[in-house]
Amino acid sequence: DYVVVKMIPDNRLPPRHLHAVHTGKTFAVIKWESPYDSPDQDMLYAVAVKDLVRKTDKIYKVKSQNSTVEYTIKKLEPGGKYHVIVQLGNMSKESSMKINTVPLSAPDALKIITENDHILLFWKSLALKESNFNESRGYEIHMFDSLMNITAYLGNTTENFFKVSNLKIGHNYSFSVQARCLYGGQMCGEPATLLYDELGTGTDSSATKPGRGTDVAAIVVPVLFLLLVMLGIGFVVLYMRHRRLQNSFTAFANSHYSSRLGSAIFSSGDDLGDEDDEAPMITGFSDDVPMVIA
Repeated sequence: DYVVVKMIPDNRLPPRHLHAVHTGKTFAVIKWESPYDSPDQDMLYAVAVKDLVRKTDKIYKVKSQNSTVEYTIKKLEPGGKYHVIVQLGNMSKESSMKINTVPLSAPDALKIITENDHILLFWKSLALKESNFNESRGYEIHMFDSLMNITAYLGNTTENFFKVSNLKIGHNYSFSVQARCLYGGQMCGEPATLLYDELGTGTDSSATKPGRGTDVAAIVVPVLFLLLVMLGIGFVVLYMRHRRLQNSFTAFANSHYSSRLGSAIFSSGDDLGDEDDEAPMITGFSDDVPMVIA
Protein backbone atom coordinates (compact mmCIF):
# COMPACT_ATOMS: atom_id res chain seq x y z
CA ASP A 1 0.00 0.00 0.00
CA TYR A 2 1.24 3.49 -0.66
CA VAL A 3 -0.08 6.99 -0.66
CA VAL A 4 0.92 10.02 -2.78
CA VAL A 5 1.31 13.29 -0.94
CA LYS A 6 1.76 16.55 -2.83
CA MET A 7 3.10 19.44 -0.78
CA ILE A 8 1.58 22.85 -1.29
CA PRO A 9 4.29 25.19 -2.71
CA ASP A 10 5.32 27.91 -0.31
CA ASN A 11 6.19 31.05 -2.21
CA ARG A 12 7.52 32.63 0.94
CA LEU A 13 10.62 30.44 0.98
CA PRO A 14 13.94 31.95 -0.16
CA PRO A 15 15.92 30.76 -3.20
CA ARG A 16 18.38 28.00 -2.33
CA HIS A 17 22.13 27.59 -2.79
CA LEU A 18 22.91 31.06 -4.08
CA HIS A 19 26.56 31.27 -5.17
CA ALA A 20 28.89 32.85 -7.75
CA VAL A 21 29.95 30.67 -10.67
CA HIS A 22 32.45 33.06 -12.26
CA THR A 23 33.60 36.60 -11.53
CA GLY A 24 35.33 38.88 -14.03
CA LYS A 25 36.33 42.53 -14.13
CA THR A 26 32.94 43.87 -15.25
CA PHE A 27 30.56 40.95 -14.75
CA ALA A 28 29.62 38.12 -12.39
CA VAL A 29 27.75 34.89 -13.12
CA ILE A 30 25.53 33.76 -10.23
CA LYS A 31 23.41 30.64 -9.79
CA TRP A 32 20.66 29.55 -7.43
CA GLU A 33 17.88 26.99 -7.12
CA SER A 34 14.15 27.58 -6.83
CA PRO A 35 12.58 27.62 -3.33
CA TYR A 36 11.07 24.18 -4.02
CA ASP A 37 11.61 21.42 -6.54
CA SER A 38 9.98 21.26 -9.98
CA PRO A 39 8.09 24.55 -10.22
CA ASP A 40 4.92 24.12 -12.28
CA GLN A 41 4.96 27.68 -13.56
CA ASP A 42 7.28 30.58 -14.31
CA MET A 43 8.73 32.12 -11.22
CA LEU A 44 9.70 35.77 -11.08
CA TYR A 45 12.86 36.61 -9.17
CA ALA A 46 14.17 39.99 -8.11
CA VAL A 47 17.99 40.34 -8.19
CA ALA A 48 19.17 43.40 -6.25
CA VAL A 49 22.78 44.51 -6.68
CA LYS A 50 24.10 46.96 -4.10
CA ASP A 51 27.34 48.76 -4.89
CA LEU A 52 29.12 48.93 -1.53
CA VAL A 53 31.63 51.49 -2.84
CA ARG A 54 29.42 53.92 -4.74
CA LYS A 55 26.46 53.30 -2.40
CA THR A 56 24.05 52.70 -5.28
CA ASP A 57 21.43 49.99 -5.95
CA LYS A 58 20.20 48.25 -9.10
CA ILE A 59 17.37 45.72 -9.39
CA TYR A 60 16.99 43.18 -12.19
CA LYS A 61 14.01 40.89 -12.86
CA VAL A 62 14.54 37.27 -13.87
CA LYS A 63 11.74 34.90 -14.93
CA SER A 64 12.32 31.14 -15.14
CA GLN A 65 10.52 27.85 -14.59
CA ASN A 66 13.74 25.85 -14.17
CA SER A 67 14.72 24.43 -10.84
CA THR A 68 18.25 25.85 -11.36
CA VAL A 69 18.63 29.44 -12.51
CA GLU A 70 21.81 31.07 -13.81
CA TYR A 71 22.11 34.80 -14.33
CA THR A 72 24.91 37.16 -15.43
CA ILE A 73 25.20 40.55 -13.73
CA LYS A 74 26.80 43.03 -16.13
CA LYS A 75 28.16 46.60 -16.05
CA LEU A 76 30.18 46.13 -12.91
CA GLU A 77 33.43 47.95 -12.21
CA PRO A 78 36.88 46.35 -11.88
CA GLY A 79 37.88 45.98 -8.25
CA GLY A 80 34.33 46.72 -7.06
CA LYS A 81 32.52 45.31 -4.04
CA TYR A 82 28.87 44.28 -4.31
CA HIS A 83 26.13 42.80 -2.20
CA VAL A 84 23.72 40.60 -4.21
CA ILE A 85 20.22 39.73 -2.94
CA VAL A 86 17.90 37.24 -4.70
CA GLN A 87 14.24 36.70 -3.72
CA LEU A 88 10.93 35.98 -5.32
CA GLY A 89 9.03 38.88 -6.82
CA ASN A 90 6.48 38.77 -4.01
CA MET A 91 9.20 39.94 -1.60
CA SER A 92 9.60 36.57 0.09
CA LYS A 93 12.56 35.62 2.21
CA GLU A 94 15.85 36.44 0.54
CA SER A 95 19.22 34.82 -0.12
CA SER A 96 22.29 37.05 -0.29
CA MET A 97 26.04 36.99 -0.87
CA LYS A 98 28.95 39.37 -1.50
CA ILE A 99 30.94 39.64 -4.73
CA ASN A 100 34.30 41.29 -5.40
CA THR A 101 35.09 41.83 -9.06
CA VAL A 102 38.59 41.28 -10.46
CA PRO A 103 40.73 44.45 -10.26
CA LEU A 104 42.63 45.93 -13.18
CA SER A 105 45.90 44.24 -14.05
CA ALA A 106 49.27 45.58 -12.95
CA PRO A 107 51.24 47.73 -15.43
CA ASP A 108 53.79 45.80 -17.47
CA ALA A 109 57.53 46.36 -17.89
CA LEU A 110 58.13 48.47 -14.78
CA LYS A 111 61.76 49.62 -14.93
CA ILE A 112 64.12 52.05 -13.18
CA ILE A 113 66.66 54.36 -14.79
CA THR A 114 69.21 56.01 -12.51
CA GLU A 115 70.10 59.67 -13.01
CA ASN A 116 72.63 61.83 -11.13
CA ASP A 117 70.48 62.78 -8.13
CA HIS A 118 67.22 60.91 -8.76
CA ILE A 119 65.68 57.88 -10.43
CA LEU A 120 62.94 57.55 -13.06
CA LEU A 121 60.25 54.87 -12.99
CA PHE A 122 58.99 53.73 -16.40
CA TRP A 123 56.15 51.35 -17.33
CA LYS A 124 53.89 50.44 -20.25
CA SER A 125 50.49 52.04 -20.62
CA LEU A 126 47.80 49.95 -18.96
CA ALA A 127 45.37 50.90 -21.74
CA LEU A 128 47.30 48.59 -24.09
CA LYS A 129 45.84 45.52 -22.40
CA GLU A 130 42.91 46.85 -20.36
CA SER A 131 40.00 48.15 -22.42
CA ASN A 132 38.29 49.31 -19.21
CA PHE A 133 41.17 51.61 -18.28
CA ASN A 134 41.27 55.25 -19.33
CA GLU A 135 44.60 57.11 -19.18
CA SER A 136 42.82 60.05 -17.57
CA ARG A 137 42.36 57.88 -14.47
CA GLY A 138 46.13 57.81 -14.07
CA TYR A 139 48.45 55.83 -11.84
CA GLU A 140 49.55 56.12 -8.24
CA ILE A 141 53.01 55.31 -6.92
CA HIS A 142 53.97 53.94 -3.50
CA MET A 143 57.39 53.37 -1.94
CA PHE A 144 58.36 51.00 0.85
CA ASP A 145 61.58 51.59 2.83
CA SER A 146 62.59 48.22 4.27
CA LEU A 147 65.18 49.76 6.61
CA MET A 148 62.67 52.13 8.21
CA ASN A 149 59.70 49.76 7.63
CA ILE A 150 57.67 52.67 6.27
CA THR A 151 55.35 52.82 3.25
CA ALA A 152 54.95 56.22 1.63
CA TYR A 153 52.54 57.47 -1.02
CA LEU A 154 54.63 59.36 -3.58
CA GLY A 155 51.81 60.74 -5.72
CA ASN A 156 49.96 60.06 -8.96
CA THR A 157 50.44 60.82 -12.63
CA THR A 158 48.69 60.37 -15.96
CA GLU A 159 52.06 59.80 -17.69
CA ASN A 160 53.97 56.52 -18.01
CA PHE A 161 56.94 57.68 -15.93
CA PHE A 162 57.54 59.17 -12.49
CA LYS A 163 60.53 60.95 -10.93
CA VAL A 164 61.69 59.96 -7.43
CA SER A 165 64.21 62.08 -5.54
CA ASN A 166 65.76 62.32 -2.06
CA LEU A 167 66.64 58.64 -1.74
CA LYS A 168 68.95 57.78 1.14
CA ILE A 169 72.20 55.87 0.78
CA GLY A 170 72.14 52.43 2.36
CA HIS A 171 68.35 52.07 2.22
CA ASN A 172 66.54 49.37 0.24
CA TYR A 173 63.36 50.47 -1.51
CA SER A 174 60.37 48.77 -3.11
CA PHE A 175 58.34 50.79 -5.62
CA SER A 176 54.80 49.89 -6.70
CA VAL A 177 52.75 51.34 -9.55
CA GLN A 178 49.03 50.65 -10.00
CA ALA A 179 45.90 52.09 -11.54
CA ARG A 180 44.82 55.02 -9.38
CA CYS A 181 42.44 54.06 -6.59
CA LEU A 182 38.92 55.47 -6.76
CA TYR A 183 36.39 56.37 -4.09
CA GLY A 184 38.64 56.72 -1.12
CA GLY A 185 41.08 54.02 -2.10
CA GLN A 186 38.47 51.28 -2.39
CA MET A 187 38.81 50.55 -6.12
CA CYS A 188 42.46 49.97 -6.98
CA GLY A 189 44.34 48.13 -9.67
CA GLU A 190 46.85 45.37 -9.04
CA PRO A 191 50.28 46.83 -8.20
CA ALA A 192 53.46 46.19 -10.15
CA THR A 193 56.31 46.02 -7.62
CA LEU A 194 60.04 46.51 -8.16
CA LEU A 195 62.91 46.13 -5.65
CA TYR A 196 65.73 48.66 -5.73
CA ASP A 197 68.87 48.92 -3.58
CA GLU A 198 71.38 50.45 -5.99
CA LEU A 199 72.26 53.21 -3.52
CA GLY A 200 73.27 50.74 -0.84
CA THR A 201 75.81 47.96 -0.67
CA GLY A 202 73.63 45.44 -2.46
CA THR A 203 72.60 45.09 -6.04
CA ASP A 204 69.33 45.61 -7.77
CA SER A 205 67.61 42.27 -7.22
CA SER A 206 65.00 42.79 -9.92
CA ALA A 207 67.24 44.08 -12.72
CA THR A 208 65.65 47.51 -12.74
CA LYS A 209 68.24 49.03 -15.05
CA PRO A 210 68.25 46.80 -18.12
CA GLY A 211 71.27 47.32 -20.29
CA ARG A 212 73.49 49.07 -17.74
CA GLY A 213 74.88 45.95 -16.09
CA THR A 214 74.93 44.20 -19.44
CA ASP A 215 76.84 47.07 -21.07
CA VAL A 216 79.47 47.09 -18.33
CA ALA A 217 79.91 43.34 -18.58
CA ALA A 218 80.13 43.57 -22.37
CA ILE A 219 83.07 45.97 -22.00
CA VAL A 220 84.88 44.49 -19.00
CA VAL A 221 84.81 40.84 -20.07
CA PRO A 222 86.48 41.34 -23.50
CA VAL A 223 89.09 43.65 -21.95
CA LEU A 224 89.96 41.10 -19.27
CA PHE A 225 90.10 38.38 -21.90
CA LEU A 226 92.49 40.42 -24.06
CA LEU A 227 94.69 41.15 -21.04
CA LEU A 228 94.87 37.46 -20.19
CA VAL A 229 95.73 36.59 -23.80
CA MET A 230 98.47 39.27 -23.91
CA LEU A 231 99.90 38.09 -20.59
CA GLY A 232 99.94 34.51 -21.87
CA ILE A 233 101.73 35.53 -25.08
CA GLY A 234 104.25 37.58 -23.05
CA PHE A 235 105.05 34.62 -20.81
CA VAL A 236 105.54 32.37 -23.83
CA VAL A 237 107.89 34.89 -25.51
CA LEU A 238 109.92 35.36 -22.32
CA TYR A 239 110.16 31.63 -21.81
CA MET A 240 111.35 31.04 -25.39
CA ARG A 241 113.97 33.80 -25.11
CA HIS A 242 115.14 32.40 -21.79
CA ARG A 243 115.54 28.92 -23.27
CA ARG A 244 117.37 30.28 -26.32
CA LEU A 245 119.79 32.33 -24.20
CA GLN A 246 120.38 29.39 -21.92
CA ASN A 247 121.13 27.08 -24.85
CA SER A 248 123.48 29.66 -26.46
CA PHE A 249 125.38 30.18 -23.22
CA THR A 250 125.71 26.43 -22.67
CA ALA A 251 127.07 25.91 -26.18
CA PHE A 252 129.49 28.84 -25.76
CA ALA A 253 130.70 27.59 -22.39
CA ASN A 254 131.23 24.07 -23.70
CA SER A 255 133.34 25.40 -26.58
CA HIS A 256 135.68 27.18 -24.11
CA TYR A 257 135.87 24.42 -21.56
CA SER A 258 139.33 23.21 -20.58
CA SER A 259 139.41 19.66 -19.41
CA ARG A 260 142.96 20.22 -17.99
CA LEU A 261 141.90 23.15 -15.86
CA GLY A 262 138.41 21.81 -15.21
CA SER A 263 136.86 25.20 -16.06
CA ALA A 264 135.94 27.41 -19.01
CA ILE A 265 138.45 30.05 -20.21
CA PHE A 266 137.14 33.32 -21.64
CA SER A 267 139.32 35.94 -23.29
CA SER A 268 139.00 39.58 -22.33
CA GLY A 269 138.37 41.24 -25.69
CA ASP A 270 141.78 42.98 -25.71
CA ASP A 271 143.36 39.75 -26.88
CA LEU A 272 141.18 39.61 -29.96
CA GLY A 273 142.92 40.85 -33.12
CA ASP A 274 144.59 39.80 -36.37
CA GLU A 275 145.90 36.39 -37.20
CA ASP A 276 149.40 37.43 -36.03
CA ASP A 277 148.10 37.44 -32.52
CA GLU A 278 147.66 33.70 -32.74
CA ALA A 279 151.48 33.20 -32.49
CA PRO A 280 152.69 31.63 -29.25
CA MET A 281 153.45 34.10 -26.56
CA ILE A 282 157.03 34.49 -25.26
CA THR A 283 156.94 33.50 -21.65
CA GLY A 284 160.54 34.36 -20.71
CA PHE A 285 164.32 34.13 -21.41
CA SER A 286 166.92 31.68 -20.20
CA ASP A 287 170.01 33.00 -18.33
CA ASP A 288 172.49 31.18 -20.59
CA VAL A 289 171.22 32.73 -23.85
CA PRO A 290 172.93 36.02 -24.70
CA MET A 291 170.69 38.91 -25.52
CA VAL A 292 171.79 40.87 -28.59
CA ILE A 293 170.89 44.48 -28.88
CA ALA A 294 171.18 45.90 -32.38
